[in-house]
Amino acid sequence: MTVKAAIVIPIYNHKDEIGATLGRLMPYGLPIFVIDDGSDDATQAVLAELAERWAPAVSLMRRAVNGGKGAAVMTGLKAAREAGFTHALQIDADGQHDAADVPRFLEAAQAAPDAVVLGRPVYDESVPKARLYGRYLTHVWVWIETLSFAIPDAMCGFRLYPLEAACSLIDTCALPTRMDFDIEILVRLSWRALRFVTIPTRVTYAAGGLSHFDVVRDNVRISKSHTRLVAGMLVRLPVLLARKVLPREPAPTAAAGNQRRWWRIAERGSRTGMRLLALSCRLLGMRATRFWLRPIVAYFVLTGRAARLESQRYFARLRDASPEETTPPPGWRSAYRHMLAFAEAGLDKLAAWTGRIDHARVVFDDSSAFDALVASGKGALVIGAHLGNLEMTRALAVRGSRAKVTAVVYTEHARRFNSVLAGAHRDFASRMVEVTDFGPETAVLMQQRIDAGELLVIVGDRVPAHETGRVVDVPFLGRAAPFAQGPYVLAHALGCPVYLFFCLKERDGHRLYFEPFAERIALPRRERAAHLAEHARRYAERLEYYCRKAPFQWFNFFDFWARQRGEGNGGR
Repeated sequence: MTVKAAIVIPIYNHKDEIGATLGRLMPYGLPIFVIDDGSDDATQAVLAELAERWAPAVSLMRRAVNGGKGAAVMTGLKAAREAGFTHALQIDADGQHDAADVPRFLEAAQAAPDAVVLGRPVYDESVPKARLYGRYLTHVWVWIETLSFAIPDAMCGFRLYPLEAACSLIDTCALPTRMDFDIEILVRLSWRALRFVTIPTRVTYAAGGLSHFDVVRDNVRISKSHTRLVAGMLVRLPVLLARKVLPREPAPTAAAGNQRRWWRIAERGSRTGMRLLALSCRLLGMRATRFWLRPIVAYFVLTGRAARLESQRYFARLRDASPEETTPPPGWRSAYRHMLAFAEAGLDKLAAWTGRIDHARVVFDDSSAFDALVASGKGALVIGAHLGNLEMTRALAVRGSRAKVTAVVYTEHARRFNSVLAGAHRDFASRMVEVTDFGPETAVLMQQRIDAGELLVIVGDRVPAHETGRVVDVPFLGRAAPFAQGPYVLAHALGCPVYLFFCLKERDGHRLYFEPFAERIALPRRERAAHLAEHARRYAERLEYYCRKAPFQWFNFFDFWARQRGEGNGGR
């Protein structure tokens, strides 16, 4: 998106400062909308002279009666939108803001066109101490009203709005028109899921400068605004919590379309939301936390169109490949159950790492292969999938000390969730190794762990971010799908036994499936491609078997069958 920005300056009787403010802004070549909010005759005369001097760069708009800063800003934003601009940079007329930071605001907008760019004030000794400390109360209320710290300062008048979002809010919501405007528009934009970017900027207060802030009236207005916003937050609480716990869907771009690389799909939820879930588990218990997941998931089924459609695509292919009556039909109900199972799997991971899983309800379907491997003391490569709850099994193995289990993960996609799990148990970080590909360096890193008798757990239904298309197409649910070559290349380099492992949730607990896959994987140079294809085919067959067994527990909300270089995989 090309950012086409203008500057909006609300003014009321700042005739002595406006000339210098305009002079500092003119070098940046941006059109300027000056909104005279019912100023006195002397200020009107100064503005008329400046508009004539700087024409056509400066457009002067007059409001016959003073309506407040918010009213003037809204007039300027709508005028900028009507003139064809995509963004508007709001700056005060009194010269408190550092115009030298204008390029930084524009660069931030170009990098994140859908975000609101906020100035975060850096004060010098000129700031009145009462005003400095008094605004912290508003900061705290804004953090409560948005359930986030994304807005560090909601009162700074130096900010850049994406006009489509800002004017849509203005057109559909009765915003306050005076000093409380700056606060309320940001909170309501946050409720509409806009992003915020902050820019540190110097703010100075001139000695004897004119201020229109009425200590009594404006503080009363701001208090009333916070009352409205807190009430609005409580009404929206399930939705706001849902955004923090479940995925935020990035808008597709023309270049990417619907086929986005899985590792670039936004990770589900924020650290704050995930920690709220962890806190709920500790304070309220698993049953109460699971109850709250249901309305949250329902919200995302309604609003998460892309994930919903990909879930339905998966069930359509599953049904075509398995036309039995027990196969769930694609639709809203199956998408809801699919997403709910994903959310509950996340809770189960937290529960496992915090010791809230009843070990008696986690059983092996057949433990003979696992017991023999552990008794031998040998290391092995264990290939799993994003089916069921593989990570919970790793936590149980660590807690039970039955085996040393290390996960080989692509954490550039799930850093937030992993950070929460790391806080749940001290062994988490030591039981996880991050990789970006399956080259020789990865094999060397893993060899020491195999030699020490560890079980390396890796997923076979992911292509690492830097694998650059090293996949093989094999049949999966009735259609060719790209599967990574990496696990088999790594097994060949390590020269160790290979097993398949799945953990499925059942009504009475979890059931573990541990299967021998190969005593050793060899990849002769002349027949390398054929051997890789055969191993991937066998893995895909077993994955398909377990997908049919637990259709709601394969957590890939994307087009897995898309054949692009290094693409086609998503989820956590």
